[in-house]
Amino acid sequence: MNNDYMIRMEKNEDHVEVENLVRESFWNVYRPGCSEHYVIHVLRDDPAFVKELDLVMEKDGKIIGQNMFMKTVIEADDGREIPVLTMGPIGIIPELKRKGYGKALLDHSIKKAAEMGFGAVLFEGNIDFYGKSGFDYASKFGIRYHDLAEDEDSSFFLCKELIHGYLDGITGVYQTPKGYYVDDTDVDEFDRKFPPKEKLKLPGQIFD
Repeated sequence: MNNDYMIRMEKNEDHVEVENLVRESFWNVYRPGCSEHYVIHVLRDDPAFVKELDLVMEKDGKIIGQNMFMKTVIEADDGREIPVLTMGPIGIIPELKRKGYGKALLDHSIKKAAEMGFGAVLFEGNIDFYGKSGFDYASKFGIRYHDLAEDEDSSFFLCKELIHGYLDGITGVYQTPKGYYVDDTDVDEFDRKFPPKEKLKLPGQIFD
């Protein structure tokens, strides 16, 4: 991949284009249809939203990717709340996936988050992709996923320290920001603003 792109902060006038990009990127991937375009629409107004890390990737004057971050905490077993970041949705337009743009956007985003002084990023993702950017299983850091029994598979839950040793000596439970939980009725209402697309139940989806 050539460096034929630029990464910048999202502007207000980008919102609809970015929401459509996210919709195209996630449609029928994890469920029939998707909710991620509505999630990003809602999260922009959330107090935990990190505006400085609301990023888009441009190529030939067109937005081809986006990423965003939210502040959250680990509720440590010793009673402390440890500030951390969570990430996503992160998306690249379907025709440019698996060409290196996603990793370039991810690495740029993580570097900027580290420069801003954040200590760690935790989120749900695929280790095969995110491991290439230094993420590892959160369980190796002693961090548990909320609402998940100890004997359940947590291999989807990933972590990367941005400050070396930031999570040393810490065990506890990660909390997903409440803004990520949206109502299906609200998603369907919002989705009607976009061109119609067929919802399909496909192999590999994890939600009905």
